[in-house]
Amino acid sequence: MYGHPHRRAIRGITLLELVVTMGIAAILMAIAIPSYRYVTNGNRIAAEINGLLGDLQFARGEAIKEGQTVTVCVSNDGKTCAGAAVATWQNGWIVFSDVNDDQNPTDAGNAVLRIQSPFTSTDTLVAAPALGYVTFNREGFASGIGNAGVLITLHAAIPNSASTRCLALTLVGLATVQTYNQINNGMNCL
Repeated sequence: MYGHPHRRAIRGITLLELVVTMGIAAILMAIAIPSYRYVTNGNRIAAEINGLLGDLQFARGEAIKEGQTVTVCVSNDGKTCAGAAVATWQNGWIVFSDVNDDQNPTDAGNAVLRIQSPFTSTDTLVAAPALGYVTFNREGFASGIGNAGVLITLHAAIPNSASTRCLALTLVGLATVQTYNQINNGMNCL
């Protein structure tokens, strides 16, 4: 009795236990993956529209602080503006001090303050009416956008109400982000 210690049988998991565990894991993954996609898409959309909002607010603040015009324009290369009638902002933009108020960042005395790279996603960011630049004067008013303002709409690759955000910019320089069903000054965010 003293020479042989009691051995306990080492037992692994059975095939049935493994199959049940894998089934539970599969069910949890089936629930979690769509939720994860929804959260990541929502975060990406919020970051994209808030990036433009932040740069517009920065440009307005710099124009007031420095007492000179500051322009935000669509830029494909991070150095020059793409043009006045360009409507697609997803290709990137730049913020620059615009001493001559001519929307040309390469003029003497102008300095590029911020550069936004093109979106890596297939999301679109379109201005209506078409507007390739926004210039803020030293009082913080937006020029070149018309009396009705401008609505820049962000759509995800598969546009729907949950993946649509709009940035409304008024003549007085007020920029607000809206969701699909909100209405601002008669402009429906769609």
